[in-house]
This record gives sequence, C-alpha cells and structure tokens, in this order.
Amino acid sequence: MSEAKRVAILISGSGSNMVALAESMTGDHPARPVLVMSNDPAAKGLDRARALGIAAEGIDHRPFGKDRAGFEAALMARLAEARPDILCLAGFMRVLTPDFTEAWAGRMLNIHPSLLPKYRGLHTHARALEAGDAEAGCTVHEVTAELDGGPILGQARVPVLAGDTADGLAARVLVQEHALYPAVLRRFASGDRTPLYLP
Repeated sequence: MSEAKRVAILISGSGSNMVALAESMTGDHPARPVLVMSNDPAAKGLDRARALGIAAEGIDHRPFGKDRAGFEAALMARLAEARPDILCLAGFMRVLTPDFTEAWAGRMLNIHPSLLPKYRGLHTHARALEAGDAEAGCTVHEVTAELDGGPILGQARVPVLAGDTADGLAARVLVQEHALYPAVLRRFASGDRTPLYLP
C-alpha cells in the first residue's frame, strides 16, 4: 500500500462528523488524520480529537473581525506545518474566501445536511419540511468558491416522517452523515471520485 494520505479536519462545534471520520481512518484505510482545527478554541470537538490522539488546536476567528483573509492566513500557516493532502470540513461554520478554496481546489471536502443542489446554506431541515419534501438527506461534495456548489461525491437519503420536526429530522440525517462521510473519504483518498449513493 502506498503512503497514507494526510487528512486535516476543520470543525466549529462538537465534532461528531470529525469523530466518525477519524475513527474510520484505521487499518487498510488509505488516509490518516493529522490535525483537527476549529475557529472556536472552546469547541468540544477539539478535546474529542485530543482524546483520539490527534493534534488539535483552535484559532479564534473573532479577533479578526471582518478580516476573513487574516483569519484564513493564520489557518493556512498551521495547515502548512501539518502538510495535509486532504482537508475535510466537518461542521465548520465559516464561509471560506475564493482564495482559500482555490488553494485547496480538488483536495477539500464538505458535508452538507441536504440533498444538494437543494437547500444550500443554513436551516436545511426546516426548509425541507416547509417545502413538504418526502425525503431529506446529506451530501458530501468538493468545496469550490460557490457556497455548497462543488461536485457531488456522495449522498444519503432519509424519509421525512409524518409529524417530523427539524430537530428530529436532523438527528436522523446525522446518522447518515456519519456513514456517508467516512465512506466517501475512503474512496476519495484512494483516487475514486465516482459519486457514492447510500440507500
């Protein structure tokens, strides 16, 4: 087997998708986690990453104010030290500039809680319920400068149930996120960009 791809993961909160990714990268997996970073130094996911033996640190975006480029420069400096081959966004709640996405073109993945191209941005589950959709789900895609607009690498679907709330639907979709993202990353790290559709 060739040398494992190095993966860095960006988070903003509890890091549940990060944990799913990190725990999958064992055995014959073609990648290994090398760094977890957050824009919130108090993010619970950082402690979870450290408990898994992964280097983890926060760079607080707030002192940078509206200077997104300055915040991203600080991110890039730390990423450069870790030398990742692949960058995974896992609940990272900052919109990245075109300069940043261009620097990682073809190497950065994101998971989004809707069946893209439907419901880019926030409040995806509430919007699916308001629209009367029969199903919802999640999508892993390559990150481009267009918000939630890069090539789709995988999707998983869940039925919308009678009486569903946004929180209840989100919880069921999250189970699928934890299955889909690791499966797509494994394929991506081995060079397979064929979209994966979970039942």
